[in-house]
Amino acid sequence: MMKNLQSTTTLHNGVEMPWLGLGVFKVEEGQELVNAVKGAIEHGYRSIDTAAIYGNEAGVGQGIHEAKVAREELFITSKVWNSELGYEATIAAYEESLTKLGLDYLDLYLIHWPVAGKYKEAWRALETLYKKGRVKAIGVSNFQIHHLEDLLKDAEIRPMVNQVEYHPRLTQKELQAFCQQHAIQLEAWSPLMQGQLLDNTELQEIADKYGKSVAQIILRWDIQNGVVTIPKSTKAHRIAENATVFDFELTAEDIERINNLNQNHRVGPDPDNFDF
Repeated sequence: MMKNLQSTTTLHNGVEMPWLGLGVFKVEEGQELVNAVKGAIEHGYRSIDTAAIYGNEAGVGQGIHEAKVAREELFITSKVWNSELGYEATIAAYEESLTKLGLDYLDLYLIHWPVAGKYKEAWRALETLYKKGRVKAIGVSNFQIHHLEDLLKDAEIRPMVNQVEYHPRLTQKELQAFCQQHAIQLEAWSPLMQGQLLDNTELQEIADKYGKSVAQIILRWDIQNGVVTIPKSTKAHRIAENATVFDFELTAEDIERINNLNQNHRVGPDPDNFDF
């Protein structure tokens, strides 16, 4: 099931999505980005996650192109930004992302934030792209239960993925249960809490027990909890370290210990209270 970097979970439409990928949030265009993406793919990563607002789709595309792995083996995600949430605008935004990435299709396209009064029209656009075979899977990001319930009232197609802030200080158990109930795959952004958990003593204790790093423990906890994860790094040794999570298994007790670190603490914006 979860044996290596190519191991996948199957989305509700049958598309396979890798459990682990590379995130590129806040990584600027340039050689460092190109090298990170290319290096990750050469190391065995198959999933790369970007977004229009990151302003780095061209560099991501260049890294993908230089890695010379068959396109169908890769799983590429991007997201539509808040200013483009409208039926025509979202379709245009999708085409623009493809152009920047230099790709013919995306594996996953997400609505980046649940902007009130706007996400339903955007969702209709994603459904159109999906029905036309322009994108393999569609989903949302930063949606709470009530956003999902609202979307599902009118949606013809259920989201396949919900990508949210998720880490040991923000375990989102109710949201995860709701997503499981509706066969929506939960995906973690900021799984390492932007590095804030790396010196946590309890996690360090668990890490020592397995002879692993705290980052590896957290990423393994994500995967064992059934959550797809996309740690961000540009450093080759970190990209490699983050991938070394398929050669051990956390005990149920250790998973519970990590679950108990929850404080409902966010490092990113609150999906119920953001103004951008």
